[in-house]
Amino acid sequence: MRSEGSPILNLQPKEEYPGAIVDLSRSLLRSMDTAHKRAHPGHAELEARIANYELAARMQIEATDALDVDKETVATQRLYGMHDERTASYGRRCLMARRLVERGVRLVQIYIEGQIWDNHSQIRKGLEYACAKTDEPAAALIKDLKQRGLLDSTLVVWGGEFGRLPIAQDPGPNAGRDHGPSGFSMWMAGGGVKGGTVYGATDEIGYRAVENRVSVQDFHATVLHLLGLNHRNLVFEREGRSERITDEFPARVVHEILA
Repeated sequence: MRSEGSPILNLQPKEEYPGAIVDLSRSLLRSMDTAHKRAHPGHAELEARIANYELAARMQIEATDALDVDKETVATQRLYGMHDERTASYGRRCLMARRLVERGVRLVQIYIEGQIWDNHSQIRKGLEYACAKTDEPAAALIKDLKQRGLLDSTLVVWGGEFGRLPIAQDPGPNAGRDHGPSGFSMWMAGGGVKGGTVYGATDEIGYRAVENRVSVQDFHATVLHLLGLNHRNLVFEREGRSERITDEFPARVVHEILA
């Protein structure tokens, strides 16, 4: 979904017809569908196709309402930073995410433009830019979920697949940081996580995790546990193999961070 213009392409018809004409056309289509089914009994695919079209129409109506952030109060829009050019785009995405969550959407992923966190060069400029765009809206999302009673049942996960090294990749005015897979931070909120908890630590220069280390498999096992799933039992059959998100590596649920 897009944060500018129509969130979903072609969500609205190119031509607007009066409501009465739209209703009549839909009624005619239903009559034709019914007559066609009667003429071809026993064709389950016809019923499935009609049901799919009707589902798509309902989704179009629901999406139009769910993604209309202009229906929010001015105070809520300001909370998400939509009044500020720096935070408006990401704030709109976070606000759309909250509107989807409160309507029962089970998984929402918020994207940001390109690779703004991938600071192999000019890390100071890039990191300040990325943080300025996302800090306020991300905090607003958690606050808004909490005040609406949604945070306890919503797990918010913020992170990536690696961090950044504590040393400069290319010393000089354009210094950046290479990938740091051996020690980095992620945060979670709501959904059964113990608030205000810091778990684990890196060495004195931030290069490698040395205290209460959590592997990628541990993290996945913990997220699945919070979602009510046992990582050992969640199996996908692929090419004759029973595969898991945690593979066959040792993995444990990090109970120390659970509420």
